[in-house]
Amino acid sequence: MFNHITHGDHRLMRRVNRWPAPRWVRFWMIWATRAGDGWLWWGMGLVILLFGGEQRFLAVGSAIVSAGIGVILFRQIKKLTGRRRPCVFEPHCWATLLPPDQFSFPSGHTITAFAVAVSLSRFYPDLAIGLLFCALSVAASRILLGMHFLSDVVAGAAIGTLLALGVTTFL
Repeated sequence: MFNHITHGDHRLMRRVNRWPAPRWVRFWMIWATRAGDGWLWWGMGLVILLFGGEQRFLAVGSAIVSAGIGVILFRQIKKLTGRRRPCVFEPHCWATLLPPDQFSFPSGHTITAFAVAVSLSRFYPDLAIGLLFCALSVAASRILLGMHFLSDVVAGAAIGTLLALGVTTFL
C-alpha cells in the first residue's frame, strides 16, 4: 500500500513540476503559501477578537490550541518519518521557494490551515466557505510549489481537521 501511494505521489510530482502554470495560478499559489506561514491566521484571529461577539475568546482559543498541538505533532512526525521533499527528487519548473525544513510528511502548513479553519468554522459557520477556501488554497499551494507530495497534504488536512474537531468538542 505504501509503495502504491509513493508511486502515485511521485507521478503527480513529476506532472506538477513540469506544468508551466498560468501567471495567475503562480501568484495565487505563492500568495497562499505565504499566507499559510501564519500571518493570515493571526490576522483572522485578531479580526475575530475585535468583532467576533461573545464566542470570540473560545473560538480563537480553540484555533490556537488545535494549531499548537498540530505544530508539536508535525514536528515529531517529520522527525520520525524523515520523508524527503519533492524538490529533493526533481527541480520545479517555475517555483523557486525554499522549504522551511528538511522533511515532507506531513504538511505543517496544511495541518495549521485546517486546524484554524475548521476550529473557527465551528463557531462561525457563515465564514466556513471562506475559511475552507483559504485552507484548501494553502494545501494546494504546497503541492503545486513542489514542497509536498499529495499524501503529505491529505494527511495534514486530516490531522488538522481531527485536531480542530477534538478541541472544539472538548472546550
